[in-house]
Amino acid sequence: MKLSFTTLGCPDWELDLIIRRAAEYGFDAIDFRGVAGEMNIYKLPAFAESARQTRDRIKDAGLEVSCFSSSVKVFSREMMESQLLEVEAYAKLCAIFETPYIRVFGGAIKSTGREEAVQIMVRHFHELGSVAKEYGAKLLLETHDDWTSCRYVRAVMEQVDPEAVGVLWDLHHPYRMAGEQPEDTWATLGRWIHYTHVKDSSVKPESGGQFQYCLAGEGDVPLEPMYRLLNRNGYEGYYTLEWEKKWHPELLEADIAFPQYVEYMRKLA
Repeated sequence: MKLSFTTLGCPDWELDLIIRRAAEYGFDAIDFRGVAGEMNIYKLPAFAESARQTRDRIKDAGLEVSCFSSSVKVFSREMMESQLLEVEAYAKLCAIFETPYIRVFGGAIKSTGREEAVQIMVRHFHELGSVAKEYGAKLLLETHDDWTSCRYVRAVMEQVDPEAVGVLWDLHHPYRMAGEQPEDTWATLGRWIHYTHVKDSSVKPESGGQFQYCLAGEGDVPLEPMYRLLNRNGYEGYYTLEWEKKWHPELLEADIAFPQYVEYMRKLA
């Protein structure tokens, strides 16, 4: 089992602390989604002129970079130029850090019909994926926002270059938001799934149906059966904790959530 975490969970940590704690807690890798307040990390000196030194520091700590998580929303027609530049910036980092993946979102389709939205996604993935592929990287569409349901994601995946585009299965969202059973998600998307995000939540009776994120194994998302399903089907990718402290400051601190996650997951293996 390979474990990683996104840096959303430690939004105030500087790079040195991220690397040190990742190794200390027993992670295998880091998924970069911002560092110390800067979400576009390719703008930071550590990932620009000093990128190779940063790569070596991470390797020396016995770690890898499992993914660079971008803010790209593939559906967006208005931001295509800037998103091409963002994909290229992360793809260049992938080449330096020997990282295969760049996470992207689908984004909101607004009033566009689903069939048209799929074709827009396919066209945009052709452009964006070609840039990533040039540097040996692959874009991973996260099961999120208007692209949470597996049938919508499949409609896109069936029409894109599998060497340039794959799927990031956020274990939480299809189950919680779309009511999908894990077996159905895997049956529909398994051949394209290269990476996972792991998080847990529960719905309190007094919350009016709203869920609350919680520590791994303390909610009612079936994380253990999901792990068994993935393992049984030969999944060899990362299990990446997405502890959304950046967006939900009320969550427990990373120095509690991170080691708890490693302990929970290692017991499943």
